Amino acid sequence: MLGALHLDPQAQEPLYRQLYRQLKDMILAGLLSRGEKIPPTRELAGSLGINRATVAAAYALLEQEGLIRGHVGRGSFVAAAAPAGSAVDWESRLAGATGEIRSWAGQARISFVSARPGEDLLPVEEFRACCREVLDSGQVAQILQLGSPYGYAPLREWLLEQARAEGTALPGDEIVVTSGCQQALDLLARVLVREGDAVLVEDPVYPGLRDVFRRAGVRVIGAPVGPEGIDLDAVGRALEREAVAAVAVTPSFQNPTGETMGLEARRELLRLAQRAAVVVIENDIYGGLRYEGAEIPSLKQLDTAGIVIQARSYSKLALPGLRVGWVTAPRAVARRLAEWKQVADLHSDQLSQAVLLRFAASGRLADHRRRLVEAGRARLRAVLEGCARHLPAGTRFTRPQGGANVWVRLPEPLDAERLLGKAEEAGVSYLPGRLFAVQRAEPAALRLSFTGLAPEWIEEGLRILGRVFQAGLERQRAAEEAGLAPAIV
Repeated sequence: MLGALHLDPQAQEPLYRQLYRQLKDMILAGLLSRGEKIPPTRELAGSLGINRATVAAAYALLEQEGLIRGHVGRGSFVAAAAPAGSAVDWESRLAGATGEIRSWAGQARISFVSARPGEDLLPVEEFRACCREVLDSGQVAQILQLGSPYGYAPLREWLLEQARAEGTALPGDEIVVTSGCQQALDLLARVLVREGDAVLVEDPVYPGLRDVFRRAGVRVIGAPVGPEGIDLDAVGRALEREAVAAVAVTPSFQNPTGETMGLEARRELLRLAQRAAVVVIENDIYGGLRYEGAEIPSLKQLDTAGIVIQARSYSKLALPGLRVGWVTAPRAVARRLAEWKQVADLHSDQLSQAVLLRFAASGRLADHRRRLVEAGRARLRAVLEGCARHLPAGTRFTRPQGGANVWVRLPEPLDAERLLGKAEEAGVSYLPGRLFAVQRAEPAALRLSFTGLAPEWIEEGLRILGRVFQAGLERQRAAEEAGLAPAIV
């Protein structure tokens, strides 16, 4: 039965996901029965002509879903089969409903996966103090009641006051508090675009931004990212050729590349968007994390035509788990966002909002941000120096002045996704570049998120990655010298 497996190395879908999907289909169709032993990773890899780590990654996904179960010393066995007697075919019913949700948490000892502050940088004691002050404030009964879909009024007032002081809010702007930037993007997709519309984004891009529009039935168009951020020539061509409804960008320390748009590039983007009457969605989640260089005004600060809607969050600056973000938008847009927010979850948690307001208004946020920037500067320096010192000759990487991510391009013919299994076996994880692709996959690329790791762990992780990547190059050279097919690296 496993002889029916067919993998296409030229397909955009990674080999391990092709294998996972085909095996899953066989199990759910009953072609592989409960209790049936499946081949060991080495055996199946040999029969398919692929890397053993590819098979291991596919098996890991099947085990996560409870479809197979591994037994030490005995092998892996089918643990589930097609459900019998169910009145509903759940697989068919759910297929394509929202798209696939991927988890790349990674279990490696040193993880470059998550672009969030390290636990050692979380302001735990300050958070405790703010909680006590809120609970002792006499406002608890009101806070614990149902609130407004716009958000906790005192927090909104404080945020709007800050936005006006820095020139981020125009006279007719309002603020809507959301459950982090991700919900902000989801609500904006519901309000601003319709099925069949086109939205222009950076390529590569944060998958959560790309996918929220794709799941809304929107055509997502990618424009390349260079040292000055999104390619403005590509933006201009797309706006002339397509009926684009919105341009969504992260101008400061873009995820995943870390690149930042310069001042003139930002002005030119606004000129192009204004001429085409296109909305600009500014994801400013990393704007407060500049470690070097001069501050650059946000797109919202530069906007004089009222075309920019800005999303921000406390996730990267303070406490990611509280999930408090906000949108600054024209009043009419804010009203529609609040309507959709009410449909989605009534309102964001008011206790979290009240605690974060206390954290910010008391001056603790400003003090914490200074510590975060100081630590981020050291961690950025460590990752840049580590890349230069340990990664193979010919490797290229971005050199951001802030944010949380560095984009690495390995020398050809290395494939970052195919090497991930070996890196994880050695104790280090990262995100492969294909995960961030819109229209242009970069097999040799990967993202290193550094803010969650102390400098000594960054150094150790890059030393290990350098060894893994160099070994991949040497396998390739050996295959070429022997006149064999290219090694899977």
